[in-house]
Amino acid sequence: MRPIAEVAAEIGLGQGDYEPYGHDKAKVPFESFPSNGKNGKLIVITAITPTPAGEGKSTTAAGLTQGLAKIGEQAVLTIRQPSLGPVFGHKGGGTGGGKATVEPSGDINLHFTGDFHAMESAHNLLAAMTDNAAYRGAIKGFEASGITWRRVTDAEDRSLRDVVTGIGGKANAPMRQTGFDISSASEIMAILALAKDYADLRQRLSDVVVGWTSDGRPVTANEIRAVGSMMALLKDALKPNLAQTAEGQPALVHMGPFGNIAHGCSSIIADVLAKSVCDYVVTEAGFGADLGFEKFMDIKVRQGGPEPAVAVIVSTVRGLKWHGGVKMNEIASPNPSAVARGAENLRNALRIVSMFGLPAVVAINRFPEDTAAELSEVRSAAEDAGAIHTAEARGFAEGGAGMTDLASAVVDAARSDAEVRLLYDDDAPLIDKVETLADRVYRAGRVTWGPMTRTTARRFEGRGWNFPVCMSKTHLSVTADRRQLGAPTGHTLPIRELRALTGARQIVTMAGDIITLPGLPGSPNAWDIDLDESSGRVTGLLGV
Repeated sequence: MRPIAEVAAEIGLGQGDYEPYGHDKAKVPFESFPSNGKNGKLIVITAITPTPAGEGKSTTAAGLTQGLAKIGEQAVLTIRQPSLGPVFGHKGGGTGGGKATVEPSGDINLHFTGDFHAMESAHNLLAAMTDNAAYRGAIKGFEASGITWRRVTDAEDRSLRDVVTGIGGKANAPMRQTGFDISSASEIMAILALAKDYADLRQRLSDVVVGWTSDGRPVTANEIRAVGSMMALLKDALKPNLAQTAEGQPALVHMGPFGNIAHGCSSIIADVLAKSVCDYVVTEAGFGADLGFEKFMDIKVRQGGPEPAVAVIVSTVRGLKWHGGVKMNEIASPNPSAVARGAENLRNALRIVSMFGLPAVVAINRFPEDTAAELSEVRSAAEDAGAIHTAEARGFAEGGAGMTDLASAVVDAARSDAEVRLLYDDDAPLIDKVETLADRVYRAGRVTWGPMTRTTARRFEGRGWNFPVCMSKTHLSVTADRRQLGAPTGHTLPIRELRALTGARQIVTMAGDIITLPGLPGSPNAWDIDLDESSGRVTGLLGV
């Protein structure tokens, strides 16, 4: 790896403009952001609906950044920080793979610069102070039964999904039934990814709703008097982290909300900094176009994130075969007809991107067993559905050298003037926003509303909470049923619950039975992760 001083210098930062964390990573304080810098074009990476066969969005994002450098363009990568839950669970790390990674990948996948720990500490401090306020009767009408703020953990721990706290008598009160969420689903995480500066962070934290009084009034973190302490804990976490790709290009790794139960994007702050110091910014939305890309546009861009110039849709022959009905034990066998069937999912991703006014490039992430006939099916489907270009992506095996075709395609596509548009107006009724997403993005036949959900929607609107929708559903299907592959239409979208994230300025709509705290698998990655005492290196991190 290059010394972090060299990486910083490439984007115009001198020795006093960054805060080093060792020799290979640093934080960039706000006063170092250029006031009259460049205005690089933003490239957003999305994908077909995820499959067990893998798509490789992070690998493609890192590889594309390297590929742009290979063709002489100055590029910066902005990407999410991985959560420890998947790292030690089943999914593994989030820094790419092969020769297209973000480094130091071991550090990034573990503690990195401590941002997740700071976020988790602030979240759970607010939980403790909320319980204390209810216990002491500090706010009229606010009792333990009215608390809605749950604690978070960064471990996949199913035993904490539903718990009772405060048992053991009055000294341990208040006793109440509650539970934990995974830390990357925390509203504080979403706020950090969306806040523009410290003043915006303070206002958003102040607006967080932690519960309700007996007469139906929301209680905020500001009333709990927790905001100052939370600001102190989050002082450094709001600053973006500077790292590098495997080939030395600058990478800003900052914040990591989940893409299925949260809005799934790295921070606005990192994108703003990156655009001011380079010609092209490569960033990644969570999961597939139907879930992560829609949230990138309707939440992140709507709340002030830079508008993208081009969308890259990552697809694989393997993934399309899965959507075409092929089982995993046969996924490596040639099957052009299954690719053709599964390509309906790729066509649907292109349809979704086009609704937002963006030109699209399809990246075919290559695997060794892909055949010419299968690749031809992917290209044909992509071009038929309106892709400006298709290009093979060989970043995993070849690094930047294997991504130059994709890089050239992206540069060409970025020359067109995108007319970005969002799917609904800010002041549209919440029920109408959900119905719009169901119809236009998911192509559902109808929406079913669970008990009290319509009443809750009107209650939120009565408070003036006209926020965008953060759809929380399975990422493995465009429907709410993970078993429905391809691009089905006419299905039912069941809305079971609504949650108001008033600091993050979004309404979470829970479609189906959504688990907000995963459990460890039967054979977790944690079994294979260890420390080599002789070298001091961490071993066994999946994807590193």
